[in-house]
Amino acid sequence: MSYAFARNATRPLRAWAALMPVFGAALAMAAIGAAAATPAATVDLNISKFAFVPKEVTIAPGTTIVWINRDETPHTVTSNNKSFASKGLDTGDKFEHTFASEGDFNYTCTIHPFMTAVVHVRKQ
Repeated sequence: MSYAFARNATRPLRAWAALMPVFGAALAMAAIGAAAATPAATVDLNISKFAFVPKEVTIAPGTTIVWINRDETPHTVTSNNKSFASKGLDTGDKFEHTFASEGDFNYTCTIHPFMTAVVHVRKQ
């Protein structure tokens, strides 16, 4: 066997070996991209002019709602079934809750009971 033949016979193997890091990096990036493609959703709701805005919202399970008090008066966010309850929220304060299961969650401001709203949690 000549030296030239042996040297040429390994070229395809070297080409594949050179490409292996490229394929490995592509697979790793695809895995990272798949994990990052499904972040948990966050929805901001406002408390403004003595009202929850919007008054009704529909979200998917796993979504976090962040209520932000835009009024100069303290408010609370308290579910009727007591599954979540904030402390008194001053101007600019936030309260968040993650809704894990489906259902309808009515809530109110305990300081101002006329302030009511509902979160509908549905698989989408």
